[in-house]
Amino acid sequence: MMQALKGVRYFTSSTVKQAVSELSVPVPWGEIRGKVWGPDHGRPVLCVHGWSDNCGTFNTLIPLLPKECRYVAVDLAGHGRSSHRPAGVFYQFPSYVMDVLRVVDALQWKKFSIVGHSMGGNVAGLFSALYPEMVDAVVLLDSYGFLPTSQNEMCEVMRQGFDEMLQYDKKTEEEKKRVYTYEKAVERLRAANPSLSEQSAHILLERGLVQVEGGVEFCRDFRVNLKSISRISLEQSLEMQSRINASVLIVLADNGFDKIFIEPEQRKFISALLQAYKDKNHTVVTVPGDHHIHLNDPKVVAPVVSGFLRAHVLSPSHNLRDEQTSKL
Repeated sequence: MMQALKGVRYFTSSTVKQAVSELSVPVPWGEIRGKVWGPDHGRPVLCVHGWSDNCGTFNTLIPLLPKECRYVAVDLAGHGRSSHRPAGVFYQFPSYVMDVLRVVDALQWKKFSIVGHSMGGNVAGLFSALYPEMVDAVVLLDSYGFLPTSQNEMCEVMRQGFDEMLQYDKKTEEEKKRVYTYEKAVERLRAANPSLSEQSAHILLERGLVQVEGGVEFCRDFRVNLKSISRISLEQSLEMQSRINASVLIVLADNGFDKIFIEPEQRKFISALLQAYKDKNHTVVTVPGDHHIHLNDPKVVAPVVSGFLRAHVLSPSHNLRDEQTSKL
C-alpha cells in the first residue's frame, strides 16, 4: 500500500493527544510534511495554512469537524517541517499550487475538498480554478480565494520582489539565522501576528521552531517574507473564480483580514470578488473574531464549516451525484 502511494509515509506522533498521523510526501527538493486526521477511507479534505503559519493552524478546528472525513493538513514548502525550496528560488502562488498537486497525486486523490486559511485560501482558489474537476467543495477561512493587484502597481511590486531576493542572496548564513529563547520566539511570533492568542502561538511553534545550540530558531524559510512577484489583476481573478465548479463557503472574520491587510484601494476588488461569489449562489458568512479565529476559538467557525461539508460533501444526494458521474 505504501509503495502504491508513491513514497508517501505515515508515522504516529507521540506529542499529539488525538489519533493523528504525520505525513511525508517526497518532492524533487526534499519532502512536504503534514498531519492526517480521520478514517483511511473518509471523504478526503485537504487543509492549507496561511502565510508563515504551518499545518498546526488546524489543530483545534479539525477535531470539531465531521468525523466521516479524512483530513490532510500540509506544511507548504518552506513552512513548518517541510523542506525549503532550493537556493535562489522564489515562493509564489503557482508554486504552492504545484505543492498541492504533488500531494494529492501522491495520495491518489481524484476528488476532494479544500479548506484554506488566508494565503492558503488563495492557493485553494487558484487550484480549484485550474483543476475544477478535482474539487467538490472549497472553504475559505478569512480569505477571498484571490487577492488582485492594481495593474498600475504590478511593475513596482514585482521589481521590489526581485530586489529583495537579490539582497537576501547576498546575506551570509549567519546573517540569515537568529537564535532565540523560546519565550522570545513566542514574543516575536505574536508581534508579527497580533491576532494570535498565546495558546495559538504555542501550537504553531510546535512545528515552527527547531532546537539549536543556545536556543531555538524559526524553521520556516525567511524567503517567504519577501514580496511576492506573482500578481494577477481583478479581471484575471474574476475569470479564474468563474472557472471554479465546486461549492464555495467564505467565512470572514469581522475583525480579520479586511481590517489588518487590505489597503483602501483593494476594497473595491474585494467587493467585486464577494459579489461574484454571491452571483453564483456561493455562501458568504461573517463571524465575530479576528484573522486566526479558526485556531483561537474554533467553536465559532466549526458549526458553519461542518454544516457546509455535510450539505455539499457528505449528503446522500451529493454521494448519489458522484456515483452517477462515475458511470458516465
